[in-house]
Amino acid sequence: MSTTATAPVPGGPQGKPEQAKERKQTVSAKPVTWKLPVTLSVLATVAFIFFGLMGPQGTAKFGVSSGGDFFQLPAIEVPAFLSGIVLSLVLLGLAGYALVLKAKRNQRPPRWLPVVFTIVFVVAFLIWVVGGARTPSISLAGLIAGSVTLAVPIVFGSLSGVLCERAGVVNIAIEGQLLGGAFTAAIVASMTDNPYLGLLAAAVAGALVSMVLAVFSIKYVVNQIIVGVVLNVLISGLTGFLFSTVMQANKEMFNSPGRLPIIEIPVLSSIPVLGPILFKQSVVGYLMYVAVIVVWIGLFKTKWGLRVRSVGEHPQAADTLGIKVNATRFWNVTLGGAVAGIGGSFFTLVAIDSFTKEISGGRGFIALAAMILGRWNPIGAFFAALLFGFADNLQSIVTIIGTPVPSQFMAMLPYLVTVFAVAGLVGRSRPPAASGIPYVKG
Repeated sequence: MSTTATAPVPGGPQGKPEQAKERKQTVSAKPVTWKLPVTLSVLATVAFIFFGLMGPQGTAKFGVSSGGDFFQLPAIEVPAFLSGIVLSLVLLGLAGYALVLKAKRNQRPPRWLPVVFTIVFVVAFLIWVVGGARTPSISLAGLIAGSVTLAVPIVFGSLSGVLCERAGVVNIAIEGQLLGGAFTAAIVASMTDNPYLGLLAAAVAGALVSMVLAVFSIKYVVNQIIVGVVLNVLISGLTGFLFSTVMQANKEMFNSPGRLPIIEIPVLSSIPVLGPILFKQSVVGYLMYVAVIVVWIGLFKTKWGLRVRSVGEHPQAADTLGIKVNATRFWNVTLGGAVAGIGGSFFTLVAIDSFTKEISGGRGFIALAAMILGRWNPIGAFFAALLFGFADNLQSIVTIIGTPVPSQFMAMLPYLVTVFAVAGLVGRSRPPAASGIPYVKG
């Protein structure tokens, strides 16, 4: 963000018109920090040591096509040690460029630099892990498709956070909304023998949880963080109690929801890599893509979205224009809960066909990190969620192929990515100005 200061040219307005022109000086209002250049430098150094100098001597093989693809693409084979050296040198070059921009010009790195750095780092990490495994071969198509699948509940949770925080309410209760949606989907689908009714019930359950958040934080002006944490604990305890006393007592009646079918679009689903991702999904998977597009268009291209963002940025100004601030916040939080509830149904109607205690596994909190990393933008949150889904799927695959990397490290990889992503980039993200601040009309 910058401010512009103007200074008149000597001669004043009474001189010639060209002499009366004002000289504009742009002064940066936000200092450029060393955080990003130093972070990139540390990561590049680690990559050079482990991926390059200590890299495996074998060959990493990546399959691109699967057996059912419309046409087959050859597998990609790369020498692990040489590739690690080259890619780590590229990382060092990018980090050095960021340091030079800060030291000599006091400029931030261009936006493409951290994106390119992340992609190169991930590729180098994959080659290092696969090249040193007992079975140095993985399916790249399966890795990406599985990552998208695992990211589905995170995407819905991050969209819920975006809808709430853009209206000025911090939604810490995403974990509870996911868990409530998963439980309700399982029990309704089991009792009705219809997973589609379970999907609808999950949205209702998520909305009800978020209504509690809305009532206490908006109407009674209770601290939003505290209400969210309490709701997470409440839903966790309630679903755990009902699981033990009701579901386990009669599993056939209350915990056999069945699964939503996978819908394949002919021909398109056989396109290598992209086919299984875009055209071979369950209803929840297709709804994920629709939700991202609809929320983005709604927030940034409609009158409704303008009102929501104005409520989240400057509620007093919105109120003077006739916008009902607290009503807008209430219904946005409710909508966000319904979206999160749909994401929760993924656990019991798509991933597995039953409910277990704490089935959401902390993904509500990862969704919060994805929302922050995505800068409170639906599309940004979507790609951030894919990053976490990729980390989650990768730790499963590399354990199977026998990588020398300790399994404990790979199990904590999704959460490690969460910590680094938020710690490295949250300082450059600006939440809605009124997020977390209750509005009392005075």
